[in-house]
Parts: sequence; C-alpha cells; structure tokens
Amino acid sequence: MGKIIRVAGPVVVADGMKGSEMYEVVRVGEEGLVGEIIALSGDHATIQVYEETSGIKPGEPVERTGAPLSVLLGPGIIGQIYDGIQRPLPDIKESMGDFIKRGANVSPLNMDKKWHFIPNKKVGDVVQGGDVLGIVKETKLVEHRIMVPPNISGKIEELADEGDYTLKDSIAKIGGKEIKMYQRWPVRKQRPFKEKGDPREPLVTGQRVLDTFFPIAKGGTAAIPGGFGTGKTVTQHQLAKWSDAEIIVYVGCGERGNEMTEVLEDFPKLKDPKTGEPLMNRTILIANTSNMPVAAREASIYTGITIAEYFRDMGYNVALMADSTSRWAEALREISGRLEEMPGEEGYPAYLASRLAEFYERAGQVKVIGTEDKTGSVTVVGAVSPPGGDFSEPVTQNTLRIVKVFWALDADLAHKRHFPSINWLRSYSLYLNSIRGWWENNVSKDWYELRREAMGILQREAELQEIVQLVGPDALPAREQALLETARSLREDFLQQNAFHDVDTYCPADKQYNMLRIILKFHHLATEAVEKGVSIEDIRKMKVKGDIAYMGRIPNEKYKEEFDKIEKALEDEISALVKEVS
Repeated sequence: MGKIIRVAGPVVVADGMKGSEMYEVVRVGEEGLVGEIIALSGDHATIQVYEETSGIKPGEPVERTGAPLSVLLGPGIIGQIYDGIQRPLPDIKESMGDFIKRGANVSPLNMDKKWHFIPNKKVGDVVQGGDVLGIVKETKLVEHRIMVPPNISGKIEELADEGDYTLKDSIAKIGGKEIKMYQRWPVRKQRPFKEKGDPREPLVTGQRVLDTFFPIAKGGTAAIPGGFGTGKTVTQHQLAKWSDAEIIVYVGCGERGNEMTEVLEDFPKLKDPKTGEPLMNRTILIANTSNMPVAAREASIYTGITIAEYFRDMGYNVALMADSTSRWAEALREISGRLEEMPGEEGYPAYLASRLAEFYERAGQVKVIGTEDKTGSVTVVGAVSPPGGDFSEPVTQNTLRIVKVFWALDADLAHKRHFPSINWLRSYSLYLNSIRGWWENNVSKDWYELRREAMGILQREAELQEIVQLVGPDALPAREQALLETARSLREDFLQQNAFHDVDTYCPADKQYNMLRIILKFHHLATEAVEKGVSIEDIRKMKVKGDIAYMGRIPNEKYKEEFDKIEKALEDEISALVKEVS
C-alpha cells in the first residue's frame, strides 16, 4: 500500500510503491479509482488514472493489485457494450443509474450465468495452448470455442461432460491446472501465434469504391483520414454492418457521445445480411466517449485489439474499427504533457509513431497456436480526425507510414453530397496484387483490367477539367467528350452509394464487377459511335443512361436478368444512333 504525494489531472504520483511493476493496475484513493503504473523511480510510481480524479488529494492510499491491466475473455462477451477498461455499461446502468460512479467495480462477464458446454476432446488427449476443448453456442451466429490458455500444455486429466456450467466451474484439468471457460490476458501484450502470412483474400465490404478501387485484405490495415463532416464514422458504420468479417469489434475512442449513441441504438436493430439475425449477435462495442476521462481512451484501443486477437485465435476473421485514433493520440499528448516529457511535433510525444506501429502491427492473418492447423485474421480500420482536414499533421502522417490502405476523405466531395466522399485520385491500396487472384478466381478474370481502365478514365477526366474550365466542354474532341460522359457515369452511378437505401447500401462483389463492366461497355460503344459521326448530345439523351444510373438500386437477388436487359438496350440504342448517321 502506497500513498498519493501529487495529483496532476489524470496523472497521480505515489510513494511507498517499492516492488511495483510497470503497467501494474492499482486502486487509487479512498474510492479505489482504476489506475495503471506508467513510470517507476525508486519507490515512487507515476500512475495514469482511468477515471475522473477531482477531489483526490495527497495522503490518500494507493493499493497494488499485483496484475497488469487485463481483459476477461470468455462466453458472454459477444453483444456486450464496454467502456475503455472493460466495464459493462448495461450492468452499470442497471445497478448505478445513468452515470458511472467512481471506483465502479463490475465484472466484465456474468460469472453466474450457465452456458451449455459441448466437449470435443477426451481424457488422455495431449493438448497445447490454443487447442479447442469444447464449444459453447454463445449466439446463433457465434460458436464460442473454449481454448486451452496459451501458456498451458499437457495431457487432459479431467474433462467435463456435456452440460450447463458457469464461468466459475472448472471444465478441465491439464497438467494439474484447472481450466475454466474464461481467460485473462494483459491488454498491452500481443497474443501469440505460429506465423503471420501475406493476406490473400479481400474483406468484402459491399462498398463499391472500397472493394473495386481500393480494397483491403482480411488481416490488413487501413486508415480513413478526413475533416469534420466528411463521413469517417458513417464509413466505419458501413464496414461494421456489411463487411464479411465473422466478428466485429467497434471501438468508439474519444468520439462525441451522440455518434456513439447512434451506434448503440442502430446496431441492435440491424440484421446480419447473410443470416437475418441481429447484427449485435456478432459484435462487441467499446464506448469510450469524449466526455469520459482522457486516459481511458488509451486503454480502450488495447482492450479492443486484445478482444479481437482472442476471437482470431478461435479461427475467426475479425474486423476492428477504431474511431478515432486521433483522440487516442490526444490522450497520449495529454499524459505526456503531465509527465513533463520533451514534446515532439505539434506537442505529441516523441514516441507517437512507435505506439501507432505497436497497435497496427497486431493486425494480420496468422496461423493460430495449437495442434490444429487453422488460420484467423484481425483487420484494423482506423479513422483519423486531422484538425481542419490537414493531412500533413503528425497522426495522419505517422499512420500512413504504417497502414497499407489509404481512404482519403474529401471535404469538397462531402459538400457536393457525394458519399462515400473518398477521393479516387488521392486514395490507394497496396493489397491489389495480393488479392487479385481472389477476384479473378471468384468473380472474373478481367477484373484487374477493368479496374485499371476505369481508374485511367477518372485520371484523364481530372486532367481535362482544367481545359474544360478554360474553354468549355464543347471545344474538346468528340472522343474526349465521350470520355467525360463515362467519367460522370463512374462518379455518379458507381462511386456514389446511398448508405440509407435498402438495396444500394450493400453491393455484392459480382454485382460491382458487372456494374463496372456495363459502364465501360457504354464507354467503348459511345466512343465508337461519336467517331462514326453520332453527336455527343444524342449519346447524353439515350434512355438507357437512366437505367445505368439505377443499376445500384436493383435488388441484389434479381440483378442478373435486369443487367442483361440494360446491356441489350444499350447495344440496341447505340446501333440505332449509328444507323441514323450512316
């Protein structure tokens, strides 16, 4: 037991802490606030406190727990809403009302609830960390695999029969150690794996601009930087709702309360597109809003990634949304300032880049530990909120050095009501060659060529815009005017997508490919037609152009026959125009 000698906002210094360890959790003050040791000097410990410290004064006790900041991992975690240090918000509301009382100590998991355990090993089997002892059907969408903890291996001496057990009950004994259905894991320590491989499969999100133009792989990393109102949060909501990851971990790290409220209200009502079950049956939410203590933002990111790694170890593909890493960096800056460390660029600590790298490197597609040969992945998508949309600021720049996908949100596009407002000239993906094989094997052999052609048309349009602004579009050759018409179709009919439309909100990969193919077919036919003397005005007035614009809203289950009709109408109209002039 130590005692407080200094309080500076969320940073508290205590003496009498000899024998303490870095990142050990302590209980601070009479109310037992949760804190974590972040610096040691002699018997003095510097502690960052994850709760409001007003009223705490020198002389109050500091109690060591002897354990690092850890999360409790086991059945009951899916569908839960936690704060940054894994306190369950619904349980706190039930017992304490609308506000979290200081020093609140509520178990992250219900230790008394019974779960139906089905063993899939037998007594005498030799197992090691990561092997699955049995399963618990946690929700209709998630089979919770009860694993041997990573640091335990040996022969199974006892194993529970199929039946209902609480988390307090022992379900196995291995090497003399009792195994329960839950594990504890320190959040700052990466969970082990056999090997990390190159991601080969895309995370299909149903968003055309992402999947077709700037795809992310399962196990990849992406950043969405953008100023206020450009659509970072809506884009991440779309990814959480529609991406084909099996588990979603959504971390609201320091965002405003109203944005997090929207997530908490919307997600329980949403249906999973593949099964029709509530989306919360495969989602974990970590709500750490801007009015919660600053230091807890740092913990929330680590809590989220550790939960994601746990489900990865079961063999699942997990997607983690961090909204936003800028707020997390602000917490680092605040704590660094309180510690009187030498500031780096714009006041951020000098170790900002290495902390960001530590977080993003925990993503990846891995062979998980255990005797079974299975893989899992954690995909990380981090929103960045640069002040005034300035991408040259330190958090954005350091993030871009680490991640392999950059979705650049553009305020000009947002003001034009073009959503998702992802700038196709500034964004990039370094996974194109890795996932090209998946598209060619599962969708079409010419996917890569079509994408390249479409990107070339959009880049050529940007070059022609300067000429158009000077002399007007009519001064351009007919071929270039046809290209501008195709570029407009790509922008308005393909890249734009309505997140609030029942059908257009999600576009399957094969439908995306066919939409792009028809738009480019229009380009080839229109270019040939204008070279044969058809006027660009006649091309613009074609009735089929309205059908092309409507393609995204055609129901996904019957789009093929509708697309065939549109393609036939396109060929017929163009050939009729050519006949008129010949």
